Amino acid sequence: MSLIVISLIMLLAFALGMRLYIGILIAVLAYFLLFGSVPLVIAVQRVVGPTENVSLLAIPFFIMLGTLMSHTGIAERMLRLADLLVGRIRGGMGLANILLSTLMGGISASNLADAAMLSRMMVPEMERQGYDRAFAGAVTAAGSLVTPIIPPGIALIIYALLADVSVGQMFMAGILPGLLCAFLLMLATYVTAVRRGYRPARESWPTARETGSTLLATWPALLLIIAIIGGIRANVFTPTEAGAVAIVIVLIIGFVIYRQMRLADVGAALAETAKSTSSIFLVIMASSALAWIFSLEQAGVGLSQFITSHTDSPFAFLIVVNVVLLIAGMFMEGTALMIVLVPLLMPTVRSLGIDPIHFGIVIIFNLSIGTLTPPVGTVMLLVSNIAKISVAAFTRQALLLYAALFVTLILLTYIPEISLLLTR
Repeated sequence: MSLIVISLIMLLAFALGMRLYIGILIAVLAYFLLFGSVPLVIAVQRVVGPTENVSLLAIPFFIMLGTLMSHTGIAERMLRLADLLVGRIRGGMGLANILLSTLMGGISASNLADAAMLSRMMVPEMERQGYDRAFAGAVTAAGSLVTPIIPPGIALIIYALLADVSVGQMFMAGILPGLLCAFLLMLATYVTAVRRGYRPARESWPTARETGSTLLATWPALLLIIAIIGGIRANVFTPTEAGAVAIVIVLIIGFVIYRQMRLADVGAALAETAKSTSSIFLVIMASSALAWIFSLEQAGVGLSQFITSHTDSPFAFLIVVNVVLLIAGMFMEGTALMIVLVPLLMPTVRSLGIDPIHFGIVIIFNLSIGTLTPPVGTVMLLVSNIAKISVAAFTRQALLLYAALFVTLILLTYIPEISLLLTR
């Protein structure tokens, strides 16, 4: 009964338009005041305690890294590399858009930051080349969904802490799923380009000289990707240390190599990092306290017993999880959903023999799709606002891209090796 009451209180707070973390905190406080048998001071400890995990330092590091990226000139040079690789293919600018998102996602860790930057960079350029503006926005938004599952995605870090698995393994698990998603999105973009007669971005394949000059211009950015992923894979440093190392490298790139960064840019990046980190940590703190209440009330055990009493099939369980998350992700913020649901579902996941790392990739990608779906998909609304297109137009133009994302989700759900191959 207590869980039903606090859930209703939380939903009422959301309906009144309160911020996510405030609604959750009100529900947590209501539990301790009305139903809890432990002192109120424990509620404070449950809220503050999760922030004391050292691994969470990776979050501000990678947020700052992504913020600094927009001041280095790396994105423009990476676009040249993407254009060199796929520009000659029909719909080349759209393909380059997705490839650029994939390359940038391996550095920035934030799909919102990527979507905001690329909306301003790519949508006007695609429109100049004859693309429908809404389609250009949809491609940009869909491409940014690669970021949460490709290292160093922040969602990978949060899930690892919730499920008590290695952050490094989650990073490795996200590489192949991210590349698969990028490939299927590029395939959907290519099919659309052929149907509509969109031209290649360039008339000929690059010459050896052009290839050499492009690689020479982009090697610092490629070095940054290798440093983050390779350093973690080789156990040279932890994911948290990788974030700090990457910041040092990007500062060297911005100030010494490309010379496009100014001290004022660092100050602005620090301010934006503080703001973004605060909002993420407030959600983590509130949601962790709520998850602790569910654990205290043995909601996870009860849910596990209920599910396993009706089915012992991992496939059936994953179908239900996918459907629930696809619906819930349309209305709620993904990080909060993950923090609340993962502790609830982990007993069932382990009892059914599902690998928690594989399950994490499924969860994260599922919730990422929610950022692209009406009515409150955050990436969809951000891109629609920047590109000045309606949500209805965005949704119509994104139908084939949605299909590519759902195919990716099905493959990730039922072929665990896609996620687990590089973790071994």
